[in-house]
Amino acid sequence: MDFFVQQLVNGVTLGSVYALIALGYSMVYGILKLLNFAHGEVYMIGAFIGYFVLTALGGAADPVLPVALVLVLMFLAGMLGAGILGVGIERFAYRPLRNAPRIAPLISAIGVSFFLQASALLLFTAQFRTYDTPELIPFTTGIDAGPLRISLVRILVISSAIFLMIALWYLVNRTRLGKAMRATSYDREAAAMMGIDVDRVIVATFFIGSVLAGAAGVMVGLVFGRVFHFMGFVAGLKGFTAAVIGGIGSIPGAMLGGMLIGLAEAFSAGYISSTFQNLIVFLLLITLMIVRPTGLLGSPVLQKV
Repeated sequence: MDFFVQQLVNGVTLGSVYALIALGYSMVYGILKLLNFAHGEVYMIGAFIGYFVLTALGGAADPVLPVALVLVLMFLAGMLGAGILGVGIERFAYRPLRNAPRIAPLISAIGVSFFLQASALLLFTAQFRTYDTPELIPFTTGIDAGPLRISLVRILVISSAIFLMIALWYLVNRTRLGKAMRATSYDREAAAMMGIDVDRVIVATFFIGSVLAGAAGVMVGLVFGRVFHFMGFVAGLKGFTAAVIGGIGSIPGAMLGGMLIGLAEAFSAGYISSTFQNLIVFLLLITLMIVRPTGLLGSPVLQKV
């Protein structure tokens, strides 16, 4: 039971990160019907920004500010930097191709992904960087009750992810910007004719999705320690897998898909072997796509006539 509960905690932690990445994929696809394959690299840049902020503030062993303030600054910098990067990608890589054949922005997204990977390699080298989180937040602190053992940093990551997901749901369903996003997603041309600034909505969508990816990057750095230039590739694939399993374009579906992928990865690594965890995750994707092509919470696409 102790081992099962620990794997459950690991799965929820991973699932929280994948859900935040998947939300970015779903938001952009819902608005533009575009698969933003550069999203994983935005997550990677967010992780690096968090690391450099921590280093600038004295490092994990001897921070110059209180730990709580250091964490807040890391999250704010990582989220803002990733958000600005996402807006830049939309402006220079996707907007000129908005009315082009759908294969063109897809190829552009792949090109941006490789460009960001190569840029990170040139700027930061291939060296693995570590947050040294145990020095900042000792893993011995947290909850230790019966079979449940969860460190304070995992509590921070899970609670922060849940807060961001709830905030996004509120924004999309209870604000004017969210109403504009839903209208643009349903029919971009009709939304423009009704006076909605479609360009502003699209920029806001990229910014918010990238902010969530930046937060996920900082969370991964805090929990797993290491950040490197190639970390966004596999995480981006799994975030995309989570979005597809949940129903791409569906915000609740992205959350559900992220949790399922995280739990599947944790339990397969714990009970079978970490060698096969990626195999099991993508086998889950293939199986669900055969059984339910629209995803768990997705709906069939309406064809305009």
